[in-house]
Amino acid sequence: MHPALSRLQPYPFERLARLLAGVTPPAGLKPIALSIGEPKHAPPRFVLEALIAALDSLGTYPATAGVAPFREAVAAWLERRYRLGGTLDEASMVLPVNGTREALFAIAQALIDPAAGARVAMPNPCYQIYEGAALLAGATPYFLDTTAVNGFIPDLEAVPAEVWRDTRLLYLCSPGNPSGAVLDLDFMRRALELADRHDFVIAADECYAEIYGEEAAPPPGFLEACHALGRRRFERVLVFHSLSKRSSLPGLRSGFVAGDAALIERFRLYRTYHGCALPVHVQRASALAWADDAHAVQNRALYRAKFDAVLPVLAPVLKVSRPAASFYLWPDVGGDEEAFAKALYAEESLTVLPGRYLGRAATAANPGTGRVRISLVPPVEDCLEAAHRIRRFIENRP
Repeated sequence: MHPALSRLQPYPFERLARLLAGVTPPAGLKPIALSIGEPKHAPPRFVLEALIAALDSLGTYPATAGVAPFREAVAAWLERRYRLGGTLDEASMVLPVNGTREALFAIAQALIDPAAGARVAMPNPCYQIYEGAALLAGATPYFLDTTAVNGFIPDLEAVPAEVWRDTRLLYLCSPGNPSGAVLDLDFMRRALELADRHDFVIAADECYAEIYGEEAAPPPGFLEACHALGRRRFERVLVFHSLSKRSSLPGLRSGFVAGDAALIERFRLYRTYHGCALPVHVQRASALAWADDAHAVQNRALYRAKFDAVLPVLAPVLKVSRPAASFYLWPDVGGDEEAFAKALYAEESLTVLPGRYLGRAATAANPGTGRVRISLVPPVEDCLEAAHRIRRFIENRP
């Protein structure tokens, strides 16, 4: 067996299931799940219709590089969204993937030399795939704590030079999971300078980039930062996007990676052997989704309505604030968040995710301790009902 398998931590939702095992919530309360970031909005009808219409392609093996209409639609969206000035070549700089989770894991396997004593740096708390990808690639994870003190933004300057020297891959997530914090262009510039100086690749997980508050102020992305700095070949940068959040299509497992053409070519080679090409009918339907921005605008409006409804209910009893982006709340519950989550389920039939499950106690205490992640993915009325239950639960606590 792979020796690193024994070093993998239990997945957060496995830990949650164990925490809640044997607990029976009130029978008269409708269960509401706020623990997993699985969008529950209705998928765009035109995408579903296109998916069905393209089923004739099931008689064809998909190519790893993808079909031209998919790559063209992705490149056009990136141009619209990040104002890249026509510098993105869809033939060499875009690759379809089976959702960001699969690709974020696979990129470490493709890039890391396991014999070189490599490190993989990542925010803490974070999406656990980063850690697992590093371990199974033979690398050592290095955690960059994100706390309220640093605005939930990794402190690049606090990393010792010897750590950067050994780093081969830096995972960054913006908007962040679980905090919703957004990295600005100055942060991205500093990260790119470090990547050049120490010869590592930036894997930018931007899967929440289309869930934000102000239509006139979308979060910046790493390709945008590269373009602003004159890095027209997007050297050392790969960005990861999917339709799961943008289009409420988590089950489609459709995403893409884009950026540095030399890295894309090596990743394409890896994926040819890995055997994970995105099916043609999924690509055809996905191309239409990337070409349409109207449904994404409507999707954002639904999330804004949830924040508008929920925050006034929770703010008087919970240390909670509106995130810069994403659909998460990351409140401080003022104590043991595991006990909070367990009691909340037992009394109010609500599930939230204890913050320690997303973090690691690396250089200091686990930065997720004392917080819970609340995913505002159910319908607005269910989110509002959940907020009232959380408030009632807190007000009734000793």
